[in-house]
Amino acid sequence: MVIEIKNQAFILHSSGALFWENKKLLLISDVHLGKVSHFRKHGIAIPNNAIAENFNKLTAVVALFNPEKVIFLGDLFHSSKNQEWDLFEEWVSCCVSEIILVAGNHDVIDKKHYTDINISVLQFLQIDEFLLTHHPTERKGWFNFSGHIHPGVILRGLGGQSLKLPCFYQKENQLILPAFGEFTGKHIMKPDREDIIYAIAEEHIIVIRKE
Repeated sequence: MVIEIKNQAFILHSSGALFWENKKLLLISDVHLGKVSHFRKHGIAIPNNAIAENFNKLTAVVALFNPEKVIFLGDLFHSSKNQEWDLFEEWVSCCVSEIILVAGNHDVIDKKHYTDINISVLQFLQIDEFLLTHHPTERKGWFNFSGHIHPGVILRGLGGQSLKLPCFYQKENQLILPAFGEFTGKHIMKPDREDIIYAIAEEHIIVIRKE
């Protein structure tokens, strides 16, 4: 789905990524690489193929948009380095796009490990009238892209059934991206009347406004 913000076109993708067409930038938030390995290490039975799924998704969305830059809006890794770091290094070596990490609260891996594989690590990034952060941030005069919250929405049917979906969550001067990674959970949002929810239902984006 294509939306317009401040006369700029952005593509919302069902993976949870956002592509800024004019700048050829791909924004991705909350991948939480290493989380599956972390859980498995502590005896939680998560299928090992979930690790591959994260990297397959990354590869597919980068191949689709062919961005000049991939900007991760924080929580790229869930915690300290584990076996998934080696897989990430391999993925980076095959990615022709420049990679930037806007650090999040889970990004505890030493910055040196990123710079060694040519990834820039920043606290925030300003591009034109847009402010890119991990935590949702309100700053006068800026439109903020962020992550952190893992926004979700519950859709309820007439028969009482319900469905919990990830979503892009847009306020007047802010858009919060869904978590890109597997097994990241969702925080159910409570929208105000002027807010817009872009729910992700498999390969489709559904626009939801509060009545």
